[in-house]
Amino acid sequence: MPDTIRQIRPFVSAVLLALMGASLAACSGGDFGRTRADMRSDDMHRWLGTEVTSSVGLKPSQFQLTDEERQLRDLAYPMIEPPLSRPAWKSVFGDYKTIPSPWHQKIVFDRTMYGRTLIDEPHRSFSSRYAQLMEDVRNDITRFEPFFGSAIRVIDLDKKREASMARVSEISPKEKADAVERMQENSLIIQWVQQSLEQRVSSYRWALERLVIQAPDNMAADADRLIGELASQTTNPPVAAQPLYQRPVISKG
Repeated sequence: MPDTIRQIRPFVSAVLLALMGASLAACSGGDFGRTRADMRSDDMHRWLGTEVTSSVGLKPSQFQLTDEERQLRDLAYPMIEPPLSRPAWKSVFGDYKTIPSPWHQKIVFDRTMYGRTLIDEPHRSFSSRYAQLMEDVRNDITRFEPFFGSAIRVIDLDKKREASMARVSEISPKEKADAVERMQENSLIIQWVQQSLEQRVSSYRWALERLVIQAPDNMAADADRLIGELASQTTNPPVAAQPLYQRPVISKG
């Protein structure tokens, strides 16, 4: 019997070490879907500028980001990341990925994807699906004012930048090009968010319609009211970026 116990102990110890390692790995992923601390940096969303400019054949600016420009990108990311794009098991590990801009020709917007994901994911009841839909819409409404407040400040500063270039002594072609490219970046990022919001409204409406068909509930009226509020804000944003590119986004569903 003692020999048997001695043989079992190493195995149990190995299992306990493996479980502890898995727990620590999960902790490093961040809580509630937040990106891991080791993946965060001040300029973690700088790639947004490179993505939008490259997708329309422009060059990204080599200027460092100002505080306002950095904040614009930080506030833009959660508004362009498709809702429900991170499965619950991935969110535990702080899954973070870049997103293609809507100006890529091969990008097809599927307005049914959000609703199908919402319905297909395991839920205790259809009431929880309605609750998830309303939470996602409410989150977008909450993010709306901070983002567009930042956009107003960035556009205002870009107007001052553009006016100042004519009076700057001995401005080099490279400096001028970088300044123009940064203004283009900022404008395109704002347009990206505007398009994303329009797509979200369309996706939310499709999802609500399917929920009502499959499981009518009084919660549908509250969801419809929230979607209407987001749609109204999206149609009348407090600021509109200069439309540099109007390439249509293909949609299906």
